[in-house]
Amino acid sequence: MNAAEAEPTLIGSVQRALRLVDIVANSPRPLPPKMLAAITGLTPGTTYNLVRTLVHEGYLASEPDGVVLGTRFPSFQEQISSRGVFLARVRSALREVTEDVGATAYLSRFDDGEMHLVDIVDAVRNPRIELWVGLQSSAHATALGKQILAALPEADRLDYLSRHRLPELTPRTITDRRALLTQLDRSPGWAIDREEYAIGATCVAVPVIAPGITASLAISLPADRAVVDRTLVSALQQTARKLSLQLGADALDEGSSGAEFTI
Repeated sequence: MNAAEAEPTLIGSVQRALRLVDIVANSPRPLPPKMLAAITGLTPGTTYNLVRTLVHEGYLASEPDGVVLGTRFPSFQEQISSRGVFLARVRSALREVTEDVGATAYLSRFDDGEMHLVDIVDAVRNPRIELWVGLQSSAHATALGKQILAALPEADRLDYLSRHRLPELTPRTITDRRALLTQLDRSPGWAIDREEYAIGATCVAVPVIAPGITASLAISLPADRAVVDRTLVSALQQTARKLSLQLGADALDEGSSGAEFTI
């Protein structure tokens, strides 16, 4: 078998159609075919023909202001947080943060009254900290958990804390509920833990909020090299707001972008 015969046969029109579906799937708004053509670099004629075929087959659906995903993708219409869609969008956001900031990125989510670690993308130079205690038992000591607690309604926050102990994971861990609640009440729109979960690690988290979703996006850095400033927090907030939009939020939370920066 020669080299040409060993290579897989790729159908260009299928690749182009899948690219269009991928772009629409990750857009928070309907996209006109003209915009799709501009994004992909395809000719308007090719784009319109592909869109027409995808609409006919149910993979896309036409709206007055553009195309959206069709009924062949019920998870996008009925449950934006279904595993495939949610994880794909989360992974993209975490990879963006890892590449921009050079730090390992994490995303946690509050669901059914508990904290859940959704995904992690490692940075080569700053690998993940050892997760020796699960998030359900360490929310009080992690930026991931504290950001979610700060975002919860007061009743839900108190309910969570009433059901969970606050173990001392390091000498810097806040183990007093009153002190923790005071810190959460004064949250500037983002959270930080300085060696509260693990000695040698500083973590920063910002909110990801969408319909039915309360989550936090975080990074971890070596404590001796962590520079937590407005530039870093703003970069995290920008990615978090984009992810919130992709997960169904109607508009950017302008308040979070202008949150007071304090350490």
